[in-house]
Amino acid sequence: MSGRDNELWQQSWRDRKLDFHQKVVNPHLVRFWERLALPAESAIFVPLCGKSLDIVWLAAQGYRVIGVELSPLAVRAFFKENRMQASRRPMGRFTCWENGRISILCGDFFELSAANLGDIAAVFDRASLTALATDIRAAYLGHLRRIVPAACKIMLLTTEEPEEGESLDQEFAAAEEVSTLYREHFDMDLAHVESFFEADPDSATGGQVRVEHKVYLLTPKQSQQGGTAE
Repeated sequence: MSGRDNELWQQSWRDRKLDFHQKVVNPHLVRFWERLALPAESAIFVPLCGKSLDIVWLAAQGYRVIGVELSPLAVRAFFKENRMQASRRPMGRFTCWENGRISILCGDFFELSAANLGDIAAVFDRASLTALATDIRAAYLGHLRRIVPAACKIMLLTTEEPEEGESLDQEFAAAEEVSTLYREHFDMDLAHVESFFEADPDSATGGQVRVEHKVYLLTPKQSQQGGTAE
């Protein structure tokens, strides 16, 4: 992220403006994760993890879980709220917090290297297209592909809303953005779409806006698996 984006994220944790935090395990993770068909005890990477309870669920399934989170307040809150004692050690530009199967690297995602993560089998990406500004999403994916093995699978969760001028019944521009970002390197399985209406905060007349939650299961194309993720 840019320095400004980093500061805004840190400030939201200092001010406890945490509307984005889910207080339960994501039900789509629970329902669809097994379709990735991963070996037991695989290592899972959770970027931009905050204090997500999804980490706890993944670890309870027997996986080793590695998260990355910019805010030390978020990392500390994760271990405190889950009643875990964490050890801490420096790891290059990061501080690594650890308890059992869970490790969270506190620092900037864009400073991560493949050596920090090791042999990751899959990525659970529940936040990037929501948390990151449009102009850095391609850079995010490019960096992600550089630091995980070429055969690494991804479960991508998105929340899509209409942009200005889009009608309620047309496909959102966000769907095309997801396709543009991922289709070159991944076979894309749209496993689930959940569509509903909610109050439009920008409407003075009590209008509604359609929102879609989607689950994508992404498998690297065979042509991408012969070497590094470049």
